Amino acid sequence: MSTKFSFSVSAVDGQARTGVISTPRGEIRTPAFMPVGTAATVKAMMPESVRATGADILLGNTYHLMLRPGADRIERLGGLHKFMNWPRPILTDSGGFQVMSLSGLRKLTEEGVTFSSHVDGSKHFLSPETSMEIQRKLGSDIVMCFDECPALPATEAEVATSMRMSMRWAQRSRDAFGDRPGHALFGIQQGGVTRELREESAEALRAIGFDGYAIGGLAVGEGQEAMFGVLDYAPGFLPEDKPRYLMGVGKPDDIVGAVVRGVDMMDCVLPSRSGRTGQAWTRRGQVNIKNARHADDPRPLDEHCSCPACSQYSRAYLHHVFRSGEMISGMLLTWHNLHYFQELMAGLRGAIAAGRLGAFVAEFESQRAEGDIEPLTVERG
Repeated sequence: MSTKFSFSVSAVDGQARTGVISTPRGEIRTPAFMPVGTAATVKAMMPESVRATGADILLGNTYHLMLRPGADRIERLGGLHKFMNWPRPILTDSGGFQVMSLSGLRKLTEEGVTFSSHVDGSKHFLSPETSMEIQRKLGSDIVMCFDECPALPATEAEVATSMRMSMRWAQRSRDAFGDRPGHALFGIQQGGVTRELREESAEALRAIGFDGYAIGGLAVGEGQEAMFGVLDYAPGFLPEDKPRYLMGVGKPDDIVGAVVRGVDMMDCVLPSRSGRTGQAWTRRGQVNIKNARHADDPRPLDEHCSCPACSQYSRAYLHHVFRSGEMISGMLLTWHNLHYFQELMAGLRGAIAAGRLGAFVAEFESQRAEGDIEPLTVERG
């Protein structure tokens, strides 16, 4: 196993790449989808079950963990990996996005952000330096720079001002991170949907130098067309020999489009959140298990899926336990969704390696266009 952090590309198809990120805690096959373990758990899943779906790495949320149970407590208890029983790589975000989106009352200055906890209203302060210290205590393998995520809609001038402060914060994050062998620090490109600002941001990050580079400020309501428009050029501004991470994405068609455009890593709460609300993602699109059409259906969600929800239970059962408010509903649907997302990533990696990504994407799109299987007509006596 590697004693340091490294990234190698093994095959390229168009802009898409497949390869491996090596860390002391294990390898991450790319393109990679990272399930989100907000509060040191992927909701409704055991860690070994998440691993069984094919996940190589999880994401933890600095903001939530610093508020509860606290970074000092996690450090005393042996670090986040031991605390949550996940011995493989963990990426932690910086807390910036949650501060901007959840905390309501906040005061932003050049120094950092003062905010009120959404849990109990207590006052806290986050800066590049404190974010690096909290993430060090958590012990994550990949640490994210502290940046500002401007709320949209915003003017181009507001986006530019925010981006330039984030670049100053990136330098402070780099300085505070220091030398931590085996651990990686990723910079975050900002700039909204403006090409010149994205390029300026990338130049600033490259001058500082990072172990990987994220594309931030997308998947925040701008729509898929605008997001893909940015991804048509933004990854190309970043170093080819470092991983590229698109933050907060997304739906299966977002993931495929991002991989085609050169993205190596993604994360999203969607598979687990959807699972708890009765939404299943399949190769034929989305299935809403709460709909009455499933009540008498003995067929699986997806006959080609080998996850427990599909191989051992019927649509009728999944419909029943969801409508009954049973915990097993969220457990089974989350497992299925995570399994499907990881199966999609494995398919993308294999297609890139074989030089047949175009054919894979065409098949992906044609299956989704078919829609869900036809409902059964049930004769009632």
